[in-house]
Amino acid sequence: MTILRNTSIRALCRGGLGCLLLAGIVMGTLAVAGPSPSALEADSSGWVDLMPPAGLQGWTRVPVPPGAPLEKQQWHVDETGKVLVCEGDGGHDMLLCDREFGDAVFHFEFRYTKVEGKSGYNSGAYVRNAKDGAIWHQAQFGDGNGGYLFGQTPGADGRKKSFNTQGEVKDGRVKPAGEWNVLEITARGNVLTLWVNGAVTCEVNDCGNPKGLVGLEGEGYRIEFRNLKVKELR
Repeated sequence: MTILRNTSIRALCRGGLGCLLLAGIVMGTLAVAGPSPSALEADSSGWVDLMPPAGLQGWTRVPVPPGAPLEKQQWHVDETGKVLVCEGDGGHDMLLCDREFGDAVFHFEFRYTKVEGKSGYNSGAYVRNAKDGAIWHQAQFGDGNGGYLFGQTPGADGRKKSFNTQGEVKDGRVKPAGEWNVLEITARGNVLTLWVNGAVTCEVNDCGNPKGLVGLEGEGYRIEFRNLKVKELR
């Protein structure tokens, strides 16, 4: 490495910005941009609360796959902790909000209940779903992995087509079980963008459903949700 004398550094620093860049080189690295704020943090106006009431009115359980029998009720609201809880003991289902949304930002916060010796935690959040769950767009999250989009969306020919960004995601950013995570899905036109814990992880550019239902997944693991919010885009 070439060592610059202090007098040389002072001379090169007279350019202002050049001084900052040179300082980074002298120190061996340039500063790395920090995490980006969530859309909710960046602008708290215009958001609508989606947390269901105690009786889950306005939300409907849909089996996965569509048409399968529903097992025992596994969703409830803990009013003391102000969280929506899936106990994870009622099979595989979606809990879908009955209201349709098109272009919007969806904000979710979640954490798994950690069980010692257990792994493979699995759940997800949905946007623009069909009422019967046959069309679905899911943000997948797991225990220290996930952070990608996959699902089935209408194609240009009207038939369903599958998509999966898992292979494109190098850092899903999902925290381990027991820790709170913040996740946002932005749906605008045919583009779905997933932001997880401070950074965008992936994007889908061919969502074929212009509007649909938002929801959450239950799949065998206890998980809590809070601060479920939506901000419609104009």
